[in-house]
Amino acid sequence: MISEYTYPEERGEYMTRHKRRKIKGTVRCIAALLVPVTLASSFKGYTALRNALTGEYSYTIESTGKASAYRREDVEEIISRIKREDELLSGADILSEGYGYADESDEEREYLRLPNPLDMRADAPGEKPYPSEWGSGGEIMRMTYGKYSGNSFFDLENGGQVNNRTDIPNEELQKESGYYPNFTVEKTDEPLVLLYHTHTTESFEPFVRESFDPSFNYRTTDDTKNVVMVGNAIQAELEAQGIGVIHAVDIHDYPSYNGSYSRSRETILPILEKYPSIKVVLDIHRDAIASENCAYQPFIEEDGREAAQIMIISGCDDGTLGMPNYMQNYHFACTLQSKLENDHEGFTRPVLFDYRHYNQDLTNGSLLIEVGSHGNTLEQAQYAGQLFGRSLGELLNSMKR
Repeated sequence: MISEYTYPEERGEYMTRHKRRKIKGTVRCIAALLVPVTLASSFKGYTALRNALTGEYSYTIESTGKASAYRREDVEEIISRIKREDELLSGADILSEGYGYADESDEEREYLRLPNPLDMRADAPGEKPYPSEWGSGGEIMRMTYGKYSGNSFFDLENGGQVNNRTDIPNEELQKESGYYPNFTVEKTDEPLVLLYHTHTTESFEPFVRESFDPSFNYRTTDDTKNVVMVGNAIQAELEAQGIGVIHAVDIHDYPSYNGSYSRSRETILPILEKYPSIKVVLDIHRDAIASENCAYQPFIEEDGREAAQIMIISGCDDGTLGMPNYMQNYHFACTLQSKLENDHEGFTRPVLFDYRHYNQDLTNGSLLIEVGSHGNTLEQAQYAGQLFGRSLGELLNSMKR
């Protein structure tokens, strides 16, 4: 957490839940219609597809997985149909629409049943235990961030928004957002995801209440009450989908806060060296959203439960940060953002794209994730971790080849 992540003057209006789900039926129709086996991720739209088709016959993959041959005149008709669908999407880059998305059944999602973190007891709570008694003082503001407005914000074609705090024009970032993530996912039993916590002791409110305790700085070494608990929720959902996870639970910000990022880097470098299969590296935090005598509790309701809203942070290099491949992380951030918003409308705040490093030079799937704020409850944060982990697992499984 660093409080400068939030920009009070641009937070947008508070509202229950905004209604902006993107057209998904059209996307599924296109995805089922044509997925050429020779199509590279750099091809853009039907024009490039036309150029890629050579010879008398071209091949597509049917929904059953069987390859079928079509004559060029048949393919021309398919291309024409794609063009018409593309126009319905107002010129959107349709090739990234279906990436990471699968048809959803009508069955209600079943999430893992995790114990309430308030009821959990750590074997070794450490030098800074979670409070057992609570005072009161400032007000807790329960609210939901809606759609943001302002010159730094723009909508992603497939759902979600970006907060551009750099000198790169929004139009350029809008175009870049349509590219696939810059890594491949193999079918393997080796770990694919690394979760860690630079600010490991960041903690939350115990339960929903009207005021917070100003004597508590919302940090604890009890890993059942800090962001390690959120990481555990993410890990559980990923592993339930067959995704291999390494979860580093080392404390990097206590007793000294300064130097946390250097210490977390020392933790994850040997892990990445030992497991080259890791493609996604996520630093799980919680934000601190507050004003004078007021702490904010941003949440959504999902399936009858409350989940903390989250924010993805993707760093940009101004030429001084030693992160020349920052745009690759951004591609992943936008794909993940859209997946989360399509699964859980209103779940995300805009991707923060800013001149920050945060050890995101180590892979091209490295991001920082802010899960709620210190005004959110333990249970809201845990459920947000489950929602996030479920969607991330579905995305990664859809990328397997």
